[in-house]
Amino acid sequence: MTSVQTEVLLQTLISGFLLGGLYALIGLGMTIIMGVMKIINLAHGELMMVAMYIAYVLFAQFHIDPYLSVFIAAPALFLLGMAIQKFLVDPVLKVDSILPENQVILTVGIGMVLANLATIIFTSDYRQTPVDYSTKAWYLSDFWKHAPIELSLSYPWSVSFVMAVIITVCLWFFLAKTDMGKSIRATAQDQDAALMMGVNVGRMRAITFGLGSSLVGAAGCLFIPIYYIYPDIGGQFTLIAFVITILGGLGSTVGAIIGGLILGIFESLTATYVGMGWASVGRFVIFVAALVFFPGGVASLLKTRKLGK
Repeated sequence: MTSVQTEVLLQTLISGFLLGGLYALIGLGMTIIMGVMKIINLAHGELMMVAMYIAYVLFAQFHIDPYLSVFIAAPALFLLGMAIQKFLVDPVLKVDSILPENQVILTVGIGMVLANLATIIFTSDYRQTPVDYSTKAWYLSDFWKHAPIELSLSYPWSVSFVMAVIITVCLWFFLAKTDMGKSIRATAQDQDAALMMGVNVGRMRAITFGLGSSLVGAAGCLFIPIYYIYPDIGGQFTLIAFVITILGGLGSTVGAIIGGLILGIFESLTATYVGMGWASVGRFVIFVAALVFFPGGVASLLKTRKLGK
């Protein structure tokens, strides 16, 4: 392998790793909701789209940096998620229906409503936040003058990745170390047992839906310095979150992180060595492969390995 080929491969892996970190944050939101409520939120990407438009408005009207808008958009999405769960999803869960998946159909409808509202308010035009650092990058030669190869790190991708890691660590601390986090985990493992232990399952469901929405809202703010936004952008991120949830293992947060990294790297490799337009095809290839060869996702492999030891 020549130095040029090595440089292209390493640059591709770095780009995929950074992308995978952001994908993991998107997948975590859907995974948490799936783990506690046992439903797939197919309005997940549209909630991310709402956060992206919040960041856009804050930037356009008040000149607030998209990264700072995380502290506004994420709490707003938390409240929106809690409201959706309490007033829309929860009543449907309590109703006996011929279609037991009616709550999933509901989330599809919620996503359509959000997308159409965005179209009415913002039209279908592509919009962006033209920050001055969007094209900046760090180069390996800046730190190592005699580096054998030249690698670069995009400034916005790097900052978004670091913030995604910080948010993920905070999520782990919340779920593992706080009483509310432990109650959420107990609800996810066994709702009946959690009720017997005095956990307010209804409250935990609402908080969980809000938490999942805030995570994807934060991801939206981290993506907006890199992506154009338009009302229908949520659909592709819903699919990405769904692929990560299946790839990682339904309800597994660790699996979602690993699944996001795998998907990001695989898409980056596909875009570099096959073609940019084939990246989305690669996404579904790995999705089908996971269903065929690892139906339990990454989580089942980790569990099997642990038991084997």
